[in-house]
Amino acid sequence: MMRYRERFAQVLHYIEANLDSELDIDKLCQYANLSKYHFHRQCSAFFGMSVITLVRLLRLKRAAYQLTYRDKKVLDIALENGYDSHEAFTRAFKKLFGKNPSEFRRAPDWEVWHKHYEPIMILRNQLMESSASYQVDIIEFPETQLAVMEHRGAAHLLGTTIRQFIQWRKAQGLSPNNSRTFNLVYDDPATTPPDQYRFDVCCTVKTFTDTNAENIVNKVIPAGKCAVIRHSGSDDSIGTAVRYLYFQWLDSSGFTLREFPMFFERVKFFPEVSESEMITDIFLPIE
Repeated sequence: MMRYRERFAQVLHYIEANLDSELDIDKLCQYANLSKYHFHRQCSAFFGMSVITLVRLLRLKRAAYQLTYRDKKVLDIALENGYDSHEAFTRAFKKLFGKNPSEFRRAPDWEVWHKHYEPIMILRNQLMESSASYQVDIIEFPETQLAVMEHRGAAHLLGTTIRQFIQWRKAQGLSPNNSRTFNLVYDDPATTPPDQYRFDVCCTVKTFTDTNAENIVNKVIPAGKCAVIRHSGSDDSIGTAVRYLYFQWLDSSGFTLREFPMFFERVKFFPEVSESEMITDIFLPIE
C-alpha cells in the first residue's frame, strides 16, 4: 500500500509541476507503473476523480489565485492554464465557482471552491501522514519587526484579508524581494469556531508604520529559541507538520512553549511556484 501511495504521490507532483503544458500521459503511466488502461481506472479509484478532472481542478485553483492576488489579464490567465480562449475559460470557471472570472476577481468566494476541492485536500493529508519524515532544527530567532493585518473570522474568508494586505504592501513598496513574508498562527481552523479564528498576515519592516486606514498594526517576533521544520509542498498538508511539532516532537523534546504563537515564514509561495514547489518554514517558540 505504501508503494502504491508513493507512486500516485509522484503522479500528483508531476501534474502540479506541469500545469503549464499538455500533460504527458505516457510519463504519468511510468510514474504509476501502470498501462494506460489501468492507469485511468486506478487514478479514478485513488484520487476519487478522473485524471482529467484532477488536472482541471488544479488549473482552476491556480487561476483563482492568480485572479485574486495578481494583476494578470484574464485572457493571459486562461491561456496559462490550458484554455485556448477567454470564452472557454469563463465557461469552465463559472461552472465550478458560480461566478465568471471578473466577478470572482471583484469578490472572491472560496467557500464554493473548498466544497469541490475537499477530496484533494484530504488526499494530500493522507499522503503526507503516510510518508512524511521531518527534520527539526533548534535555532535562535532574532527580534523581527512586522507590519501586520489581522484576520479575525472564518478561515475560508482569509483570502480577502490576504488580498487587502497584498494591495497595501504593493503601495508601500514592500515586495517579497525586499521584505520577508510571515504569518502568526494563533488557532487551528479545524477546532476553532469560525467567529473566533485568528490569523495574522505579515511582512518585515525596518521601522514601524503609522496607524492607517488599512488596519495595519505593528507587532514584533521576540528574539528567542525556536524549533523549525521546513515544509515543502501545498498548504493543504501543512497541518500534518504543525501537529507533528506540537504533539509528537514537543512531547519528547524536553522543551516547553514560550508565550508567543507559532509562526510561518513563506519562502516560496503559490502561484509564483507550483504547489509542489512551495516552501514554508514553520517556527515553534520554545524555551
